[in-house]
Amino acid sequence: MVSIMAPAKLTLSLEIVGVRADGYHLIKAEMVSLDLTDILDITKGRRIEVFTNYPYQPWEFPEETVIPEDGNNLVASALNLIEREAAVRINKKIPPGTGLGGGSSDAAAILRWGRYKDLKCAAEIGADVPFCLEGGRALVSGIGEIIKKMNYKKQDFTLLIPPFSCSTKAVYEHWDYLGGPKGDHGNDLEPAAVSLYPELGKWRDLLGDTTGAQPRLAGSGSTWYVEGAFPKEGLHVVSSIPKQISED
Repeated sequence: MVSIMAPAKLTLSLEIVGVRADGYHLIKAEMVSLDLTDILDITKGRRIEVFTNYPYQPWEFPEETVIPEDGNNLVASALNLIEREAAVRINKKIPPGTGLGGGSSDAAAILRWGRYKDLKCAAEIGADVPFCLEGGRALVSGIGEIIKKMNYKKQDFTLLIPPFSCSTKAVYEHWDYLGGPKGDHGNDLEPAAVSLYPELGKWRDLLGDTTGAQPRLAGSGSTWYVEGAFPKEGLHVVSSIPKQISED
């Protein structure tokens, strides 16, 4: 058995600078890897299982999920890309649909296991997969496939993860529908996400009132974060990590 760590990612800034003819959005973003990680156990076989252990409740998600072989899953897509078969047990701490790149990081872990390094093809699985493949701290551009590594900077962040997910696809489509608004706090997707999911507002305000800092939306949501450590009930303190863990 091989065990691989799949760190969450946090998008510290996100500017949408254009839309390609095929509908893909062009971005300029700064991203960092976090010490909140999924762990993938890989053995022989053909099966993908998910066992959840989220940082805190409430999260309504089955403790055990078996994903069909033909299911729409980023890990399955990564296995197809490297033309490998495996039984994968995902010990998941990164809730799905929260803007923390859990699925992308799981897929990137499979690509690292397969020693796959083509960032352009990795981006076809998901826009965050190339960064998660490289890890650390970087400026990300194009549709996510252009990675410019940056020096490590030790940072602590406090996350508030609401008990619901946001659809990245739906948020981007709503951003288009709204005419491409700019975000006031460094994330151009924030206005679209809050418009599409109004309940995000109360969680933003809760984090702001609790910490006294201005919350920012992580990617397309639903997680809100502030820089600094504010260890309180219902909040989760994480730290940046210097680089992705390689499997040799």
